Amino acid sequence: MNLKGRIAPLRWSVWRMAAGIRNITTTGQIGDGREAAAVDFVLRNARVGDIDDVLATIDRFAYEKSMLINVGDEKGPLLDAAVRRANPALALELGTYCGYGALRIARAAPNAKVYSVELAEANAANARQIWAHAGVADRVTCVVGTIGDGGHTLNALASKHGFATGTLDFVFLDHDKKVYLDDLQSIVDRGWLHRGSIVVADNVMVPGAPKYRKYMREQQGARWNTTEHKAHLEYQTLVPDLVLESEYLG
Repeated sequence: MNLKGRIAPLRWSVWRMAAGIRNITTTGQIGDGREAAAVDFVLRNARVGDIDDVLATIDRFAYEKSMLINVGDEKGPLLDAAVRRANPALALELGTYCGYGALRIARAAPNAKVYSVELAEANAANARQIWAHAGVADRVTCVVGTIGDGGHTLNALASKHGFATGTLDFVFLDHDKKVYLDDLQSIVDRGWLHRGSIVVADNVMVPGAPKYRKYMREQQGARWNTTEHKAHLEYQTLVPDLVLESEYLG
């Protein structure tokens, strides 16, 4: 079943989400139990080992049950295409949520090792269940922490997971929008990117990452080459959004 474009109105689950959005940056969840419900829905309805069906089932939950804040089925193909262009051996996501973004990365880059950094242990546990159900748990890893925790998480990525100079091919930013630029700069400062590495940033218009967008515009043709993709906020057609795809020029 093709779910794209089905939803225009702002449903009750969207208004509930808006009321709970303040929880996201502290707890990683909306606060009404929708994330755990999504996992249960996937485990009951998606075919085991079928990554396509798991992604479609998450999308179905977001349309038919409660809206989720993963990248979704309209912006998802933009992410997929960027991943394929990067052809990563090593990919990093910031903001795991229910595991949807990392799952799309793993599908688009079947030979990649994918690491996803998530501040909430509850989200990490949910995502791991979904990845196991989809059959990708052997190549997708959740690291609980934040890039801005004084170097603890960055050090763990280096010491435990092999992040080193020039090894990081792809980055997906989908966490706290206020720290997109700071966290990307921390990664750049480690020297992990190489010329041609690709960084994708979701929700640059809504909720918005103006500092990040301004920086990418200022650095156009110097350190970065950025394309702005127009889209809509996940799982509806009323609110415009932007996805930024930036190639690192070194």
